[in-house]
Amino acid sequence: MASKPSPGSADQAINDGWYTELSPMWPGQGLSLKVKEILYRGKSDFQDVCVFESESMGTVLLLDGVIQATDRDEFSYQEMIAHIPMCALERPAKKVLVVGGGDGGVLRELARYPDVEEIHMAEIDKMVPDVSKQYFPEMAVGFSDPRVTLHICDGIKYVEDSPEHSYDLIVVDSSDPVGPAEVLFEKPFFEALHRAVRPGGIVCTQAESLWLHLDIIKALAGMCKEVFAGGSVSYATTTIPTYPSGQIGMLVCAKARTEQGEGGSAPLDPRIPRQAEPGPLPQLGVPELKYYSHEVHTAAFVLPVFAKKGLEGCLTFQ
Repeated sequence: MASKPSPGSADQAINDGWYTELSPMWPGQGLSLKVKEILYRGKSDFQDVCVFESESMGTVLLLDGVIQATDRDEFSYQEMIAHIPMCALERPAKKVLVVGGGDGGVLRELARYPDVEEIHMAEIDKMVPDVSKQYFPEMAVGFSDPRVTLHICDGIKYVEDSPEHSYDLIVVDSSDPVGPAEVLFEKPFFEALHRAVRPGGIVCTQAESLWLHLDIIKALAGMCKEVFAGGSVSYATTTIPTYPSGQIGMLVCAKARTEQGEGGSAPLDPRIPRQAEPGPLPQLGVPELKYYSHEVHTAAFVLPVFAKKGLEGCLTFQ
C-alpha cells in the first residue's frame, strides 16, 4: 500500500493538477493555483521544498506546502519589508543582518543602497538558497552582491553570538510560527535581536495577517513593546495576492536612542521616511522599484478601524 503524503508536503496539497495551500494557520480556507509543471521536489533536514510552474503566478516556491514566493507578486513583500525600515532610519545603514529569507529577495532589495558596507544572512536551510538560485534567478540575484555573506546556521544562535550593537538594521524574514520558524516569534529571540541592534536601529520582522492572525499580532506587538522599552513598535501592511487573505504585515521595532544620538531620547517614528527611495542596480540587473515609494511607506502604517482597535495599547503610535 502506498504511504499517505505527510501533512505540509506538496504531495498532500497538489491534486488533479491544482495546488491548494492548506494550514492550521488559516483553517477552513485555501488558495488554489493551477499547476503547469512541478520543477523541483526535495526534502531538507528541516522541511519539504517544492518549486512548480503555475498558470497564473509564474514560478512558485513552497516550504512545507506553504507559499513563500511567486514570480508575479514577490516584490510587494520583499520591497516593503526591506525599504520601510531602511528608509525610516535616521542615518543610512552600513551593516545589516537578514535572518531567514533564503530566497534572496530581501538581499536584492538591500543591495540597492550604496552606503551599505556589509549584508549578512543567517539561514538555517541550505536547500532554500540553492533552489532559489536555480529557479528564481531574478530574486536570488542579491546573493551575487560582494557585500553579502551567507551563513548557513541557526539564526537564533547567530543573533545571540553577535556582539552588542552590531547592526543598524535586522530583518527577520521568517515563515509562519509553525515548524522550524516557531522560535522566531518568541521573547528570548527578540531580546537577542534587541541586544544585537544599535541604539536608534530597527528590527523588522514578518508579522502575519490582520484578517487571520490579529491575536498573534497583538501578542507579538505587546511582547516587543516590553523588549523595546523606550523605543517604538509599529505595524505596517502590504498587499500580496498569494499570501493568505492577500495581506501581510511587518512589525517595525525601533530601539531606544541614546540621548546623545540623533533626535534626542524620543522614540523613532518609522512612519516617516528619512532616506531617499533606492533606485535600480544595473550591475546586478535589479530594476526600478515596483511597489515601494515614500507615499506607500507612510500609508502602510494606516490601519483599518478593526485592526486599530484590536491592537490598541500594543503599538507606540496610534
